[in-house]
Amino acid sequence: MAADSKTPVVVAELGRPETPAETAARKAENSRLYRQRKTVNNLVLSLIVTLGVVLVIFLLSPQGADTWKNRSVDVAQSAAENAATAGQTLVAPETPTGWLAKSAELRGGPGGISVWYVGYTTNADAYAAIKQIFAPDGAPIDETWLGEQLENQTATGVETIGGIEWTVYDHPERSADNSNMKFGLQAEVGRTTLLVYGTDDPGAVRGLAAEVAAQAGSIASTVNE
Repeated sequence: MAADSKTPVVVAELGRPETPAETAARKAENSRLYRQRKTVNNLVLSLIVTLGVVLVIFLLSPQGADTWKNRSVDVAQSAAENAATAGQTLVAPETPTGWLAKSAELRGGPGGISVWYVGYTTNADAYAAIKQIFAPDGAPIDETWLGEQLENQTATGVETIGGIEWTVYDHPERSADNSNMKFGLQAEVGRTTLLVYGTDDPGAVRGLAAEVAAQAGSIASTVNE
């Protein structure tokens, strides 16, 4: 007795049984969709794993440690280390409690000049800086470049601080958010130009200038050798 043949299933969309070609095409499409879903699932799983690793690294890292905010370099040590290269004593003034020296470095300038730069954040969260500028051969400093160091502001007077005569640049109307100088002072000691300036109140900048002036004797003795 012959085996009963299976009655082909009528496909609702077609209203008739599938042809062998249509069955093969359907199965191929189902396989393609399966592989596609599997690929997407794998991508999602990989993304979840990656995010998990990033989260673990984030949680293991020290949080709330603002290294720049707490940074403070040793100005005196840096000044001593750079003095031989500079060929003169470099200022390392005492500063009030709460001031942090963010940078203390010997830089180059136009025409072979040298610039000893010290930058601070003050206890008022403002900015203050010193620039000790000199040429190895004692040549004059370019006036245009020098003016740029004080942001091309005009002088407003003259004061004597720490026994040194300083040219004053007092511009309280300037914004501390858009400039590095609201109040500045400039003096000549031997063949060295000293700039002291910042965005803190004039009293704080004058106090820094007084500490710089206290070391002016040692500067003058080395530049005149």
